[in-house]
Amino acid sequence: MPQTIPPLELESLRRAGKPIDLIDVRTPAEFREVHVEFARNVPLDRLDPKTIQTERNGNADQPLYVVCRSGSRGKQACDKLLAAGITNTVNVEGGTLACETAGLPVVRGKKAISLERQVRIAAGFMVLVGAVLAMTVHPYFAGLSAFVGAGLMFAGITDTCGMAMILARMPWNQVSDKSSSSGAACRVGAFVLAAFFFSATATFAVEHTSDSLATVQRGVTEEKAILVDVREKEEWNDGHLRDARLLPLSALEKNVPKEDLARVLPKDKVIYLHCAAGGRCVKAAAILKKQGYDVRPLKPGFDALLDAGFPAAKR
Repeated sequence: MPQTIPPLELESLRRAGKPIDLIDVRTPAEFREVHVEFARNVPLDRLDPKTIQTERNGNADQPLYVVCRSGSRGKQACDKLLAAGITNTVNVEGGTLACETAGLPVVRGKKAISLERQVRIAAGFMVLVGAVLAMTVHPYFAGLSAFVGAGLMFAGITDTCGMAMILARMPWNQVSDKSSSSGAACRVGAFVLAAFFFSATATFAVEHTSDSLATVQRGVTEEKAILVDVREKEEWNDGHLRDARLLPLSALEKNVPKEDLARVLPKDKVIYLHCAAGGRCVKAAAILKKQGYDVRPLKPGFDALLDAGFPAAKR
């Protein structure tokens, strides 16, 4: 267990003229926003005990103080240094936030989102995406939310967060001497996140139809609607509905030309899509909706439609 020191005691040592070797293990962007005046930045993901020992040559008998934002990363850094044999390592209680409150001199710069907030944002977004995809595309996507939950639980138990270590290396958490290149990196990161969010919401925009199966059957019988099976050819050959047409999702995903689609799908009729379990037809609907079709994916899969009375094709 590393030693700790309250910020007020650290300030008393500074005012008494004691030599203080203080390293700040936050990301460069966080350090730039605000840091204790006499601290130097050594990000946790780049912390090398051997380098620290070399830099402290001649002062190895003096305490090495470690600070982060609120104390958690400082403890991780101390544990790493202690394991390497730097035994006079001291973690500053409460981190930079407590130091600022205690009145230690700080330097302020450009604002940044703290790594802890970035982790909460990323984890929350992944949980939301997993939950929505599980409800609208396929239940297996619930595994994404479960994975993030397990990761957060592991981080709480071990006080080690893999997501934080990954985010710490992202371009927007670095500081470049050339502000233009730094700004470009931030814009690239923001663009990637926005593109991912847009693609995800594009899928969410299509939902299973609320039309009853009786309405579907009546529409097909009256030739006001058609039924399209988006499973693969092998599945179709094992059994399919008598009134359905085959248009595999894999073919749609290859950007079928509009004229080829027009030969299979009329635009003056409602198009009901089905698959094996309700997931693939949502993806197919998203593609066809962009082509201007009145497309409505069915939640019941092939077997459920057979049980509901839809006739099967004779073999």
